[in-house]
Amino acid sequence: MNRFLILALACVTAACGGSAPAEEASPVAELAAYDGADRLQKLIEGAKREGELTIYTSAQTTDLGPVIEAFEKKYGVKASIWRAGSEAVLNRALQEARAGRHTVDVVETNGPELESMSREQILQKIKSPQHADLIAPAIRPHGEWVGTRLNVFVQAYNTKLVKKEELPKTWEDLTDPKWKGRLGIEAEDSDWLAGILGEIGEERGKKVFQQIVKTNGISNRKGHTLLTQLVASGEVPLSLTVYNYKAEQLRREGAPIDWFTIGNAIARPNGVGVARRAPHPHAAILFYDFELSPEGQQIIADREFVPTSTKIDTPLNKVPMTFVDARVSIDEYDKWKNLYTDLFGAGR
Repeated sequence: MNRFLILALACVTAACGGSAPAEEASPVAELAAYDGADRLQKLIEGAKREGELTIYTSAQTTDLGPVIEAFEKKYGVKASIWRAGSEAVLNRALQEARAGRHTVDVVETNGPELESMSREQILQKIKSPQHADLIAPAIRPHGEWVGTRLNVFVQAYNTKLVKKEELPKTWEDLTDPKWKGRLGIEAEDSDWLAGILGEIGEERGKKVFQQIVKTNGISNRKGHTLLTQLVASGEVPLSLTVYNYKAEQLRREGAPIDWFTIGNAIARPNGVGVARRAPHPHAAILFYDFELSPEGQQIIADREFVPTSTKIDTPLNKVPMTFVDARVSIDEYDKWKNLYTDLFGAGR
């Protein structure tokens, strides 16, 4: 199923009472709200007794793996990982919750999927001292998940096929016929479009993207990693949407790729949440805190992600950003998905 169809179904079932029945009090709730001076020690002692935790994630093993390895080494707690696409992570969490199976401790995935889990009452609000160091867009009003890193949409180009001095400075620059047959875009970045049109205005945005596609065409490719690799290989000389971290990873490996931004970069927090019925609550909250700590956030930054902690400096901290709220990807999905298809679907 399409990722956002699953999200929509999650919202519908929540509204109709389709979630697993909520108990009066979560077994994790008291621990999650505890803020005594001995909080960390209490979590460490409890986590050592539990000895393990289970994490569901959509992050690449090479990206989240170093965070998990550092956590295991520091606290002696073994983490079992189940990795799949973000839609599969959401689907599994929903199915298990409705069946009354409480297997997962921590969910680490995209913001819209975490927001959907929150609406399904799967996640527990956590009171963490690490929150004080995070940027405002990382904090959700309900507190049931928190942004650990930013997915930052940027533009990328093949440095052998596109000269730096010819890079577009405005979206209108891409209507120049010299870009004919040279442009690509990810097939499902409707949340990016919402951010761009929020920045430059819907009327201007629709007009310029229609003109770009009409004049020069655009190649739609599914998957940000694939699209970034195609830029590096030269099959797509310039892409309108890639995640900055993947372009930066390939660049540092020596691939002929670099990234830039036209106007503000569009950013969406991805993050972490603790299951309301986590079977290993001490270990789950300890991992949650660790990923948000300066130590965990530095590991994330070392993988070229943009961490949400203000304690960690990265080059992206100086790039102007427009943030897309995860709720937009759910509540306004039809609007932006349909517009995205209207604007870029002809290039598929």
